[in-house]
Amino acid sequence: MKAIDTMTTQVSRIDRTFQALKAEGRGAMVTFVTAGDPDPETAMDILKGLPAAGADIIELGMPFSDPMADGPAIQAASLRALKAGQNMKRTLDMVRTFRKTDPDTPIVLMGYYNPIYVYPVDAFLDDAAEAGVDGMIVVDVPPEADDELCLPGIKRGLSFIRLATPTTDSKRLPTVLKNTSGFVYYVSIAGITGTTAPVVNDVQDQVARIKSSTPLPVVVGFGVKSPEQVQQLSQGADGVVVGSALVRAIEESLDRNGAATAQTAPAVLDLVRRLSAPLRS
Repeated sequence: MKAIDTMTTQVSRIDRTFQALKAEGRGAMVTFVTAGDPDPETAMDILKGLPAAGADIIELGMPFSDPMADGPAIQAASLRALKAGQNMKRTLDMVRTFRKTDPDTPIVLMGYYNPIYVYPVDAFLDDAAEAGVDGMIVVDVPPEADDELCLPGIKRGLSFIRLATPTTDSKRLPTVLKNTSGFVYYVSIAGITGTTAPVVNDVQDQVARIKSSTPLPVVVGFGVKSPEQVQQLSQGADGVVVGSALVRAIEESLDRNGAATAQTAPAVLDLVRRLSAPLRS
């Protein structure tokens, strides 16, 4: 029996995107970049360029000084963004600017609860919905605290996307899925982002298990960095998330002072083109 209640019947950008991709017979390329990394102007160039490069859904990281679930690459990206002056208001302004020219590509804010709490919560949710945000992934807010952020967000039309992990057993899974909407993000490895590679057969088995319990799309992320992995992991899943590899492309393009170069945005967008190619072939 399906164990889910999405609490909303409205068709979101996320829903429309997965419906369109299903009709095309392919999975989604979901890309993660940190808002404001390495500086506001370059980050905006990257964000605007992602859809044409092959991104179907964009996860936009909310910079935070203590990103506990992230590996060194994304931790460094958060610190670069914060040093460059990025804050939550500027992150939402990035979404507003993006929406002026792209009304269709879903944007999901990903990060931690602290910056939302100090915004504070109700104002953040109102501003996020107004800016054109489609959903949230807040990794340190468990299902037991849905009244705090998840349910108020859903009332404003924001999808609340949950992480399922290799340790999410059959007893825990219904709780994780209960108020999830948009899609389920399957974390393909145990540990922090970008530190090891997923085992394809194990991932496929876990994705099949999750899909047997929910009608929602299931996307796979953590540790994905090559076109071969994208092709393999997309078998049975509804999408693949690439994050640390893109953030490392930013870092490797910077000059010796840590500043963006003329190659920073092109390096990221070229990588997205290469990684998304297997999904479109």
